[in-house]
Amino acid sequence: MTTQQVLLLLLLWMWLPHPCRTEMLFRRTPDLRPKSFVGRASGNDGKVIHRQKRGWMWNQFFLLEEYTGSDYQYVGKLHSDQDKGDGSLKYILSGDGAGTLFIIDEKTGDIHATRRIDREEKAFYTLRAQAINRRTLRPVEPESEFVIKIHDINDNEPTFPEKIYTASVPEMSVVGTSVVQVTATDADDPSYGNSARIIYSILQGQPYFSVEPETGIIRTALPNMNRENREQYQVVIQAKDMGGQMGGLSGTTTVNITLTDVNDNPPRFPQSTIHLRIPESSPVGTAIGSVKATDADTGKNAEVEYRIIDGDGTDMFDIMTQKDTQEGIITVRKPLDYETRRLYTLKVEAENTHVDPRFYYLGPFKDTTIVKISVEDVDEPPVFSRSSYLFEVHEDIELGTIIGTVMARDPDSASSPIRFSLDRHTDLDRIFNIHSGNGSIYTSKPLDREISQWHNLSVIAAEINNPKDTTRVPVYVRILDVNDNAPQFAVFYDTFVCENARAGQLIQTISAVDKDDPLGGQKFFFSLAAVNPNFTVQDNEDNTARILTRRNGFSRHEISTYLLPVVISDNDYPIQSSTGTLTIRVCACDSQGNMQSCSAEALLLPAGLSTGALVAILLCIVILLVIVVLFAALKRQRKKEPLILSKEDIRDNIVSYNDEGGGEEDTQAFDIGTLRNPAAIEDKKLRRDIIPETLFVPRRTPSAPDNTDVRDFINQRLKEHDTDPSAPPYDSLATYAYEGNDSIAESLSSLESGTTEGDQNYDYLREWGPRFNKLAEMYGGGESDKDTS
Repeated sequence: MTTQQVLLLLLLWMWLPHPCRTEMLFRRTPDLRPKSFVGRASGNDGKVIHRQKRGWMWNQFFLLEEYTGSDYQYVGKLHSDQDKGDGSLKYILSGDGAGTLFIIDEKTGDIHATRRIDREEKAFYTLRAQAINRRTLRPVEPESEFVIKIHDINDNEPTFPEKIYTASVPEMSVVGTSVVQVTATDADDPSYGNSARIIYSILQGQPYFSVEPETGIIRTALPNMNRENREQYQVVIQAKDMGGQMGGLSGTTTVNITLTDVNDNPPRFPQSTIHLRIPESSPVGTAIGSVKATDADTGKNAEVEYRIIDGDGTDMFDIMTQKDTQEGIITVRKPLDYETRRLYTLKVEAENTHVDPRFYYLGPFKDTTIVKISVEDVDEPPVFSRSSYLFEVHEDIELGTIIGTVMARDPDSASSPIRFSLDRHTDLDRIFNIHSGNGSIYTSKPLDREISQWHNLSVIAAEINNPKDTTRVPVYVRILDVNDNAPQFAVFYDTFVCENARAGQLIQTISAVDKDDPLGGQKFFFSLAAVNPNFTVQDNEDNTARILTRRNGFSRHEISTYLLPVVISDNDYPIQSSTGTLTIRVCACDSQGNMQSCSAEALLLPAGLSTGALVAILLCIVILLVIVVLFAALKRQRKKEPLILSKEDIRDNIVSYNDEGGGEEDTQAFDIGTLRNPAAIEDKKLRRDIIPETLFVPRRTPSAPDNTDVRDFINQRLKEHDTDPSAPPYDSLATYAYEGNDSIAESLSSLESGTTEGDQNYDYLREWGPRFNKLAEMYGGGESDKDTS
């Protein structure tokens, strides 16, 4: 804080009433009426209202902000007239900051501020005070409210919301044109003194700009400020409180001001004459070069439109404006020819498209320049006399005939000989050829209009001195028609005549086609090659003819097919004709003339029997034959079956061994004597189709007498079945019919037990397994029975 500010604060302190010297005494209001007097009033409800008499009054306290003393700042004193000074009363403080910011001495009522107070944080504080009896804690005075108001001092400088402002103003503006307004704020109390009264001044930016002291509006101070001379300005504005007086606080801000462009400068060409060159071979639309007029302005104020306003090349050249570069692009409008003209002169004008009427006085906003264009000579390719050629030729001309000639020349001043050639990609069959010197096109192969009516050729012309520089021209060759094709039947005709046909009946309508295309259109004539007794041809004179019968009735049995030669002639020169043969079949038809059958084999079949019915009959016959063959095969198979369960079969008698029958004399089934053959030798070969199974280890016993005759018979039959492919792969015949020589069980019958000597031992039956346990019990217990007898 400066010395001036300290002195100002001291003067202010002397002028203001000091709260620390003021003692607020709160006395009872004098009452002239008797003490017993009580004012009465009746309320709405009829009750008597008593008005209380106030015992003390509160006044407003004032406190200076930003106190810098070491002790608590004294605010003021509260005192009640009920206070006798004996310490019987207690003062209580409540409200904003009570107990923290403001404290009260409960005995004396002195109020102090505990810290420095900033008015900008809070301008006043509202508190409540009360005096109570210390012993009874009852209030001796009603609670009252008072305010502590903070007196302001100039402790805040003016501030701007922005450190840097940006503004703009059009160039060439008049003096006093408003640019921008800046406003500063001061946190001090504007209602107390001049602490918040701000005055603006300009510290930097003179003499170009000025500022209004009260409003902060920045204005232009010089006339005709030109953007092209200077575009950017920096202005520093100061805001000072205390009305700008000495000792006031201040703040500054910076304003960057830009002069915006206006169209106050016309376009100007940097040169009065511009020279350009262009090769004569440049195609139409080629850009020759560009011209540009400079303009000191920017943006739309610098936009320029170019045009050709005069000169001898106005019809040969165009100019267009390039918007992004503001250039005038000159292009070729028509083909150039060095040999015709070598120099062109143009007058080009450039004019602003957006003109400000305020600056008309600065002159016309346009400028002109002269553009000279020189045409350069180039070695040009040959030029054909036509852009395309069309030749017509008849298809019957002789080989080597010239159909046409193309012509080309060298457009350069120094004329060079021309060489012609055909592009073989356009004549792959090499039908044509060209004379390289004079451009005559002739045929090298026969022409055929019916194969190709048009030929599109491409002829190449090149300078002999510069063969790389070539020119092409299309040549169209049209082949004209000559009557060299005879007419023929239009389609293949499948013709038939009914057996019951009558004379004069129409059986077929024929037509013809011709590959030729005469100018007057096709005209055909139909006739027979020779007189036919069966059929005739009647020309309809509309390129069709009818085939009619000449007699009644035809027979398939006699002749099934007739051949009818028909002569077809055209009407062009020279006349061409051909003979087409119709094949006419004789068919059976119904009463309406609808064909039913045309084959001769159908005569052998019953009438009305269709092909489908014949196929069905043949299929049934084949099925019956297959059934018969299968039945015969099954019957033959049954005859060879080895196991037939018939009582007449000997094997069945052998299987039924439990029926002994009548012995050898029982010949009901067969003669057993035929089985006996003592000379037979047993064949012990094993069957290949039987796998022997050994259930137990055989026990060797003396062999029984062999019945070789029965055994030989059985073995013989086994051999027969082994060689028989129809026999089953098993044989149950040998299982019971013959026991063999190696039977270890011998006979199990008890018929011969009486003839045996001694007792037989059947203990081995127990070794055969659980199936023979019952036999072992029956025969193995003989000795035990004997012992008990």
